[in-house]
Amino acid sequence: MKRFLKCFIAAICTVSLLASCGENKGPQMMKDNNKPPQMLGDFHGTTYEIYVGSFYDASGDGMGDLKGVLEKLDYINDGNDKTDSDLGCDSLWLMPVMPSPTYHKYDVTDFFNIDPAYGTLDDFKNLSKTMHERGMKLLFDLPLNHTSSKHPWFITACDYLKNLPEGAQPSAAECPEFGYYYFTDSKVHPDYYYSVTGTDWFYEGKFWSEMPDLNLENDELFKEIEKILTFWQENGVDGFRLDAVKEFISDNTEKNVAILKRIKDIVYANNPDAYIVGEAWTAYSTFSRYYKSEVPSFFNFAFGTRDGYIAKTLNGATNSGAASFGIMIEKVNDAIKANTDDYIDAPFYTNHDTPRSYTYYKGDNVTEKVKMAEGMNLLMSGNAFLYYGEELGMKSGGPDEEKRMPMPWGGPYGKDGVCYPPTGAKNVELPLGTYADQKDDPYSVYNFVKQVIKIRNANPEIARGVTANVAELSDKNISALKKTYNDSTLYIIYNLSSEEQVLDLNGKAPDLNIKEKCGSLQTGEAPVKYKDGTLTLPPYSAAILK
Repeated sequence: MKRFLKCFIAAICTVSLLASCGENKGPQMMKDNNKPPQMLGDFHGTTYEIYVGSFYDASGDGMGDLKGVLEKLDYINDGNDKTDSDLGCDSLWLMPVMPSPTYHKYDVTDFFNIDPAYGTLDDFKNLSKTMHERGMKLLFDLPLNHTSSKHPWFITACDYLKNLPEGAQPSAAECPEFGYYYFTDSKVHPDYYYSVTGTDWFYEGKFWSEMPDLNLENDELFKEIEKILTFWQENGVDGFRLDAVKEFISDNTEKNVAILKRIKDIVYANNPDAYIVGEAWTAYSTFSRYYKSEVPSFFNFAFGTRDGYIAKTLNGATNSGAASFGIMIEKVNDAIKANTDDYIDAPFYTNHDTPRSYTYYKGDNVTEKVKMAEGMNLLMSGNAFLYYGEELGMKSGGPDEEKRMPMPWGGPYGKDGVCYPPTGAKNVELPLGTYADQKDDPYSVYNFVKQVIKIRNANPEIARGVTANVAELSDKNISALKKTYNDSTLYIIYNLSSEEQVLDLNGKAPDLNIKEKCGSLQTGEAPVKYKDGTLTLPPYSAAILK
């Protein structure tokens, strides 16, 4: 009964708030909630990452598919600014959907088709068309560092080596596919060079024996890459997520930058409004150098994963406490700006290679920290990324298969669109429940994340603004940020502690000019308050001020 009354009261508050621009009246609600969220449209919004095989099963075979993504597109973005039932993400990142022998599909056998388990090319085109009608963008995951060992290029090259006359030397002029890979007649490294069966030759495969590495400095191969990029752009792709760019040529940032520049030139020649984000899993002092390629975005690993500054700050594992969050944002931005004047940061918190965020915290306030971490990530500048299920606080930290567990819509595995887990994955608990459990609970992680994205979409300073740490307000408990976009300034003040914090903002910062509270985030029932220059922040909460 108590839970019912909470939800009933919250629903009434929400209705009254939608009808007026008064003070916050409901949990996790923002002033100006009747203002339609912006469809930012140019990858400055929120991108939702999906592992298709675990998202939603429309065919009834227990595996997620492209028709399932389309069927659940309203959950991500229903295309109607006046509704409040969708997450409000304006772009979608599909993990690899091309034919592949593995569950993860990062080892491609055909770069010009859709894996039959996921559907058809027509299904893909239909999804893209529907997304574009809603103003959404489609981001296509493209692994170019390697292929599957079952790709025709690799099979052709290996057959060529097997049939070489005794004493003859192989030639890329005779067999272009031979030049697509790193073949050698000596085992260069014991851990990632593998024998070509039936020959004295070896090939490089840094990730796995069944993922032979491509030689991206080969001009003939690059003609094929141009065909691949163009094909998918012609079939509705708005941008690419480039996998493992640091490994194109391992430990050679300069050569990788040159390869990325070639890819960027092709993509933007096809479509000047396209987008690329690269995965360079390394320290910010290195991934910032990749911006010299003119690729607009690289994932910001300084803040993602359990070792990033979001989780470290919430776990009290930084030298300056909460203030470390803003300090590091400035440091990373300065490193990027040393390499380019034109970029879109790509903050993320978790993805398909990391444990779920719930596993990052122990002891008291785990749920509050899970919520607050999403707020910190999704209110960073640039194009913020959200991995499916994180808005529900899913929990898993085992092998890769368990990082791709089925989206918990509410039913059992294999029923009502809920997928079966990938082969080899063990069942994992859902400590905060399913979507069905959370959707009507105003204090759920789901509704918290929806609120963060709503605030992000309604305030362009958040995604587009230049961020500065407000040192005068920041301390071990408080992280205060200033975001400036054009002539407008917005402040985000986080309480990252388990205690209420009361701040007298009058005269505390030289250029502090706050006129109103335009939004707030609270992980519990206590509201954020701002009156006459005094800001009251409950534990694990944030105020958005202008």
